[in-house]
Amino acid sequence: MAGGTFEIAEPMARPNPIDPESEPATAGSVTPSMAQFLEIKAANPDCVLWYRMGDFYELFFKDAVVVSEALSITLTKRGKHLGEDIPMCGVPVVRADEYLQRLIRKGFRVAVCEQLEDPAEARKRGSKAVVKRDVVRLVTPGTLTEDALLDARARNYLTALFRPQKGGGEGALPFAIASLDISTGEFEVGEVAETDLAGELVRLAPGEVLASDDVLGDAMVKSWVAQSGAAATPVAGQSFDPVAGDRLLKAQLGVVDLAGFGTFGRSELSAIGALLKYVELTQLGKAPMLRPPKKSGPGAVLVIDAATRTNLELLRSTSGEKSGSLLGAIDRTVTGAGARELAARLASPLRDLTTITARLDAVGYLIDEDQLRDDARDALRRAPDLARAMSRLAFQRGGPRDLGAVRDALLAAEQAGRRLAAAGKAVGLPAELQDIVKRLRPVGSDLSAKLKAALVDELPPFRRDGGFVRAGFSSDIDDARRLREDSRQVMAALETKYVETTGVKSLKVRHNNILGYFIEVTANTAKPLLSEPLSNTFKHRQTMVSAVRFTTDELNDIEGRIATAGERALALEQDVFNALAEQISRAMLPLTALASALAELDCAAGLAALARDQNYTRPVLDGGNAFDVRGGRHPVVEQALKADRRGAFIENDCVLGRASEGPPDGFDEAAEGRIWLVTGPNMAGKSTFLRQNALIAVLAQMGSYVPALSVHMGLIDRLFSRVGASDDLARGRSTFMVEMVETAGILNQATSRSLVILDEIGRGTATFDGLAIAWATVEFLHEVAKCRTLFATHYHEMTALAGKLRDISNVTIDVKEWQDTIVFLHKVKPGAADRSYGIQVAKLAGLPSPVIKRASEVLRLLEKADSKATSSAALDDLPLFAAARPKGSSAERYEPSAIEAALSKINPDELTPKAALDALYNLKRLSGTAMGDGAKGDGRG
Repeated sequence: MAGGTFEIAEPMARPNPIDPESEPATAGSVTPSMAQFLEIKAANPDCVLWYRMGDFYELFFKDAVVVSEALSITLTKRGKHLGEDIPMCGVPVVRADEYLQRLIRKGFRVAVCEQLEDPAEARKRGSKAVVKRDVVRLVTPGTLTEDALLDARARNYLTALFRPQKGGGEGALPFAIASLDISTGEFEVGEVAETDLAGELVRLAPGEVLASDDVLGDAMVKSWVAQSGAAATPVAGQSFDPVAGDRLLKAQLGVVDLAGFGTFGRSELSAIGALLKYVELTQLGKAPMLRPPKKSGPGAVLVIDAATRTNLELLRSTSGEKSGSLLGAIDRTVTGAGARELAARLASPLRDLTTITARLDAVGYLIDEDQLRDDARDALRRAPDLARAMSRLAFQRGGPRDLGAVRDALLAAEQAGRRLAAAGKAVGLPAELQDIVKRLRPVGSDLSAKLKAALVDELPPFRRDGGFVRAGFSSDIDDARRLREDSRQVMAALETKYVETTGVKSLKVRHNNILGYFIEVTANTAKPLLSEPLSNTFKHRQTMVSAVRFTTDELNDIEGRIATAGERALALEQDVFNALAEQISRAMLPLTALASALAELDCAAGLAALARDQNYTRPVLDGGNAFDVRGGRHPVVEQALKADRRGAFIENDCVLGRASEGPPDGFDEAAEGRIWLVTGPNMAGKSTFLRQNALIAVLAQMGSYVPALSVHMGLIDRLFSRVGASDDLARGRSTFMVEMVETAGILNQATSRSLVILDEIGRGTATFDGLAIAWATVEFLHEVAKCRTLFATHYHEMTALAGKLRDISNVTIDVKEWQDTIVFLHKVKPGAADRSYGIQVAKLAGLPSPVIKRASEVLRLLEKADSKATSSAALDDLPLFAAARPKGSSAERYEPSAIEAALSKINPDELTPKAALDALYNLKRLSGTAMGDGAKGDGRG
């Protein structure tokens, strides 16, 4: 190139005319490359095969058709096979992660087939030789490791689900679940009852669930897997082998006995066996990084069913976004690992008081130590995702930036640990922070120092590109690089020489991975080089649409020397990479402990920043049955109001069992009760009030400060929330049926340690049916479950229960009437609402005036007619209807109108024509009087 600057060409367009692999097949023939494709595809029939050809991943036949539709890319064709055109499409290697992510999200499994040698090596075996290729990994939704394919702030579990066979006389046996995030090594194992399986799958939120055909054939299990958002992958039943699970787990952990990690039953080992076997299969024998397994199960965590998780919008809002969820409101973490730790804590609130207290101590300490908290968060912001970097290195698909992540994480850990240790010496750290400091201690100064010395500051993404070893680290690499750079200058000088020799100003010396170095001129200036005497020096190599390419003996000689120098430098850098990766591998255990410590510190510091910023308070938890919330607020709604500048959130108390002396502020003793019946109009804030107390309980048991003036609560074992209406049409369930199924689950599982949130039970059916169901539900919660309950209802008749059952109290959401409308005060007060204000709310919603007017008229008529409703003596035995019925007999309650009385006195057979006419005038007169008294102007008669 003129001016002495060497230029590297962009990858050339497909196909390569001189690549024997790119030659199209003719009818009845198969190219060597196509034969290779068919062989590899036959070995991976259940996967889309990404077949590497130069700078593209190509897809053929049915794979090409389905992928072109899924990715909206062009479908073309390439030659023929058995007389038919071969469908083909492809994606550039440089954009492979983008397309792969889209395919995985659509549920595809992808076999990635790479070139295992340089095309130049294949050409040495002959002009028709095929580049060696093979599948290097199977990519499935649960086996992702690349940052581009993963959400940095969410786990990606691969979960194996095993249901043991029932023996004679046995009841339903629990499912065993083993879950592994291969991108971080996080590993959970446990058992769960079938009734809790749906909630457990939603808690884990796996990317992929492995199960046998008979388990996935269960319609209920299949729907629960789909509800969790996971892809379902059937695996052979014999994969669930407890002996294999025991052997594989010991091998992965490098131990001869699992006793140090807990006790694992046969069902759990069966799930572990299927899980680890699947990882071995998809990663082609490469072992994952595996952290010590954590035992999970209902005894360790607050059990939250799937419907409750959805209703409370813990991790995702109803739209599926993080924004608007509880997680979105409380996340103040500064690293992806810290965000994953926070999400895991929120999804799995604890029931162990000691661990909860330790977490609260750590958060409280960091709230008080502003400078320490800020310093720790500043250090953490510079910490890359260590766990995921180490996982990629373990699978031998890491790059220079993964080495850099280890280097930078060690530096951040050193800074944060030093600052915490200094604070501990001055004041004393709580136990959880002391444990974090221990795990943040340097993992061998030699590793940290070597990584700093070996790696450049700005690292390239791929090891194959080289250039990641710092100058001065290796004299051999420095020597090879100098030779390569000198050769580049020689090449640039050669380009200038050829421009002068040919007189072609557009002549360039270029390079690509297929041709190597070549001379390129535009098509309209190529004629002199194709004619003697220049054609004796410049040998034609390739003709393109707009350019012609040449080579010379001199260029080939220089290329050989450059290639040798470049290849030697790159090979030496690969040796450095492998040595550093091996050293990291030997320090895997302390490095994984360090990674978890960084995540936990980020989580605790983030919760401290949240509490400081939002004025949260420390909850008091114990083994009692109190649920005493003073000045509680909804964490999501409160922040939304602040963001929109719509005013302050109205605080409210909730006392389902008092923990302190004296009644709550603004309440009297009559407002205390284990069950609160909450009445009030729509839009007044009943659902918000219900949800905020459930969210406060979740925050408290995950070890966070809470949005309230004070909270004192006994630990909760199960949390249930039935709020909102939905249907399940795919399974033939109406809105009311879904409501009843969820209510049944609550009533069958709630204990005296549970917290139950119910909103408008029974509204989906006839009034008396719904009222009866709601009444009986409250009685059951009071007499049988004996749990703490918030029950919102529009059935005002139910407020009579407060006078009949000792632990039930009435509260209402206060409103004020003003100028024919209502003002919502959003304040909870003792007592019951006198009416629902439904028509006023409908007016606020914008219903047309005629509708509002007519509704008001109908309401007056219905209220007037209510005293004339037919009764049945059979209802006298039911306290609900006995309490709700108007007093007096039916005869006392019903008086005929004047028209009816006049009609009853008329005997038509005895009337003369004149008397009949007089009677008709009398009835007309009575009718006019009635209209004047009641519906005058109605226009309806």
